[in-house]
Amino acid sequence: MNSTTAQLLAEPELPPAPLRLAVVQTAATPGAVADNARRAAGLAADATARGARVVILPELHLCAYDLPTLAAAPADCEVAADESGAITDRRLMPLAEVAARTGTLVLTGAAIRRPDGRLTNSVVAAEPSGAVSAVYDKQHLWHADEARLFTAGEAGAALEADGWRLGLSICYDMSFPEHARAAALSGAHAYLCLGAFASGNEHRAAVYLAARALENTIFSLFANPVGGPAARPTRGGSLVYAPDGTLAAEAGTDNEAMILADLDPTRMAEVRSFLHMLDEQRARCAPALPDLPHSGR
Repeated sequence: MNSTTAQLLAEPELPPAPLRLAVVQTAATPGAVADNARRAAGLAADATARGARVVILPELHLCAYDLPTLAAAPADCEVAADESGAITDRRLMPLAEVAARTGTLVLTGAAIRRPDGRLTNSVVAAEPSGAVSAVYDKQHLWHADEARLFTAGEAGAALEADGWRLGLSICYDMSFPEHARAAALSGAHAYLCLGAFASGNEHRAAVYLAARALENTIFSLFANPVGGPAARPTRGGSLVYAPDGTLAAEAGTDNEAMILADLDPTRMAEVRSFLHMLDEQRARCAPALPDLPHSGR
């Protein structure tokens, strides 16, 4: 499995075989990067023992989605990356070790401090090679709450696992149809969203993810945490949708859980045999609206 940035593909091929992913719905301790990394590694090991080849944890999982704590104690919450995105922070060694030992790709959320001083809300990948790196920066920050802390990412990204191309997103990104469409047009077979939707808003994630799957005929997966600070609790509600927008699996709310989702390329082929939106979409060449006659009244 090798990581790669998304590049446009003329006619994306379907993967050669099914892929099992684990969507992990769990809590994190604010500011405890080492503890959260160790626990994530343990959960990833459990998932790989059950056949998972990719493991997905929530947004900002390594420091917990607790923005006041992140602002007040940055040294406890942030993880440094170099110009290439590589991370050597020893607190993340358990993730590197489990990925290398099991040959699994582990994806989790982190607050990444860049060499130029920017702080990004990012997806961190621990790969089978043992490398750990920040591979995607959230492009759509949630209002001023996040914009005060983070710099928005400038480009989409995808990773490759066992012949599957996995488009990456973080929480609010899923609200923008263009984001998932860009991933699909680049050849993504699945759209992975690391989230931290606040309690009471899980229904929005369900609507967005079903639509992103259906309109792009790809799988969509959403990992949301439980717990969270009292001022902004989260209740889970992690989801998996099939390429026709039907619900494939859900984790429920309030409790920690793990979804094991088997992504099957034959399901994609069946859906794409009668839904051709990717091939037939015309938005990029739509003409301007014509001027209408003025009535004079």
